[in-house]
This record gives sequence, structure tokens and C-alpha cells, in this order.
Amino acid sequence: MIKTAFITGATSGIGKATAILFAKNSVNLVICGRRESKLKELKEELQQYAQIHTLQFDVRNKEEVQKAIESLPEEFKSIDLLVNNAGNAHGLSPIQDGSVDDWDAMIDGNVKGLLYVTKAIMPGMIKNKKGFILNIGSIAAKEVYPNGNVYCASKYAVDALNKGMRIDLNKHNIRVCAIHPGFVETEFSEVRFKGDTERADNVYKGYKALQSEDIADIIYFVTTRPYHVNIEDLIVYPTAQASATIINKNV
Repeated sequence: MIKTAFITGATSGIGKATAILFAKNSVNLVICGRRESKLKELKEELQQYAQIHTLQFDVRNKEEVQKAIESLPEEFKSIDLLVNNAGNAHGLSPIQDGSVDDWDAMIDGNVKGLLYVTKAIMPGMIKNKKGFILNIGSIAAKEVYPNGNVYCASKYAVDALNKGMRIDLNKHNIRVCAIHPGFVETEFSEVRFKGDTERADNVYKGYKALQSEDIADIIYFVTTRPYHVNIEDLIVYPTAQASATIINKNV
């Protein structure tokens, strides 16, 4: 039974939808993000359903991560579920034209940030001999697509880390899973295209993309199976999507 969940990237998209669903099912939450005002708004919305604690930090900063998690009140220290959702995509260009700053942002957030948070949460799970680590990957973890290069590499790393965690934590009775979505209509494309909303909106035109709530439903299903069941790796597409690059638009 999940009593307390820790969700990174909780201020928007999949993280926010997951926080809402879990709170409405009476799961106490530690919600994390960089935007303090958004965290406060979400806490006010959800505290009618469950106990909510906010942590404002950037997963890319290991000192911030460690300090924030060490500051958790006693009633929130025992984490049953970690949802590693925070991540980013920056730019979409051939590797020869790529920005080193964009590369650093994706590797620092998608790979190192995931590691920093997991490293801080794991000891409690190991001590309790139970827990669930759920990593949000991407179809980019399974297929490299044109101009995706470093973003895909970062998500391939998440896939490898997910497998490595599952092997290393098996003896501690900890479940580990990755969910790899195709196109989900969130702020993802707006961030990737650096605020170009017209270009971002075009990504989702002509078909019905997955919604954040769809992924939240899947996260809730996967993590509430009987403890002897672990759905360890899951790819989910919108019906209109057949691969990383094949979308049936105008359906």
C-alpha cells in the first residue's frame, strides 16, 4: 500500500496530473519542482484530499537535492513511491548544429538529476525492505529519431538505469519500473522549442495525443498492483502513433 509518494516535476504535465490523482486517492505527497508559486498553488488544491509537503529545488543541483530531501519532516521521510518525472528536451537539430548548453541541460536533468534524487531516496527504501521507483522515460529511449540525438541518448540512459536499478535493488525487495510515452500534450514541446508556441502547437495538431491524465492513470495502475507484481517496462502511444516518427494525422 502506498502511503507517501515523492513526485519530481510536479508543477505541470504528467507530474501534476499524477499528484492530483494520487492525492484524490488519499496518498500523502511530497511534490517537487523549481517553481515555488506553482508548488504552493498545487498544495492548496490538493490538501483537502491528503497531506501535502512541497520541496522547491532543481534536480540538476545535487547539493539542493540532498539538502531538500534531508529537510523532510518526520511524517514524510518514509517514501513508498518515487516518481522520477522531472526532465527536459532542449532543441531539435542535427548533432553537428546542436547547442552544448542544450546538451548539458538534458544530460544534467534527465540523467544526473534522476540519479541525484534516487540516490537520496533509496536508503530509506532499502532500510524498509520495500518501495517502488518509477522512472518516466520516453519512446526516445527505444528509438532514435532524426535530430533527437542527445535527447534520445539521455532517455536511453534512463532505460539502462531503470534496468540497472531493478537488478541491484532486487535483493532489497524494491520494485522498479519505467513508463515510456509517445506524444503527450504537455509543455514538453514548448520547452523544446524555447517558447515558440506556434511550433509547439503544431506537434499536436491533426490527431489526439496522449494527455497527462492518461499517463497518470497508468502510473496509478502500475504502482497499485499487488506487491508480488511488477510491470517493469511499458510503452504507451496515442492510437494515432505507430512509432517515434509515424503519426496518422487528420484522423
